[in-house]
This record gives sequence, C-alpha cells and structure tokens, in this order.
Amino acid sequence: MLPARRRFLKAGIVGSAALAIGGAWHLATRAEEIDAVLAAVGTAILAGVLPDEISARRAASAELVHGMHRAIAGLSAGAQAELDQLFGLLALAPSRILLTGIWHSWHEVSAAEATRFLAAWRGSPLALLQSAYAALHDIALGAWYGDSSHWAAIGYPGPPSLS
Repeated sequence: MLPARRRFLKAGIVGSAALAIGGAWHLATRAEEIDAVLAAVGTAILAGVLPDEISARRAASAELVHGMHRAIAGLSAGAQAELDQLFGLLALAPSRILLTGIWHSWHEVSAAEATRFLAAWRGSPLALLQSAYAALHDIALGAWYGDSSHWAAIGYPGPPSLS
C-alpha cells in the first residue's frame, strides 16, 4: 500500500511541475505572439509612414510595439481585459484563422495580409469586429503620434504653451 501512495505523490509532483513549466512557456510564447500581432497590425495601419529601409523599419516597428504596450497600459482595466481577450483569440491558430483568414503565425504575416483582414474588420457587418478594428487602429495611431518625434511629419507643432 505504501509504495502505491509514494508513486501517486511522485506522479502528482511531476505532473504539477510539468503544468507549471507548460504554463510559464505558454505565457512567454503568448507574449511573443501578442508582440507579433501588434507589429503586424501597427505596420499595416501605419503603411506609408514607417521608414522604407529594412533596419530602420524594424527599429520603428519595435518602437511602435513598445508604444502600443504603453498605450494599452494607460487604458482602463475593463478595456485592457477586453484587449487581452482579443489578443488571446488572435494568438490561437483556430480562432486566428476564423477571425482573420490568416493561416500562419503572426511572425510570418505580410503587410498585405494584415491590411486585408483589417479592412474586412473595418467594413464588417459585425459590430464586434468593427470595434476591434477601431481599438487596434486607435492604439497604433495613438502610440505612434503620441511620440513627439513624429509630430513634424504631420505638421503638428505640439501643444500650445500655457505661459
């Protein structure tokens, strides 16, 4: 009787450790996938604004993703939870395919593919997809133009002085 209990306890410990490792791996890969979603979406929304040169474009895209994370962090807890649900759906292959028509990883998404699914969401008869598009659009533009180094490109002199 005692050896069976020990085996059961060992199996429980090994199983718990495996679940903890799997959960940590899932969170790490989900964060990477969310960054890839933000990069694909932001690059598509800011097409024509980001630099053409490859290394400068990559740097601008990384800056954009960082800015989008800052913009999301500034939203209400409810809005953040809704975006987390959206990113969760977009990170899973079956729901990504169903919602966007994109069959491969976000790391492989072209600007044309991202533009195509965003246009479909913008013109969708489903209000939920329209609001998801609007949220992603506003986050990308807010993150990019919230940075004062990009104001000159749109002729914005900055906020008026209060003095």
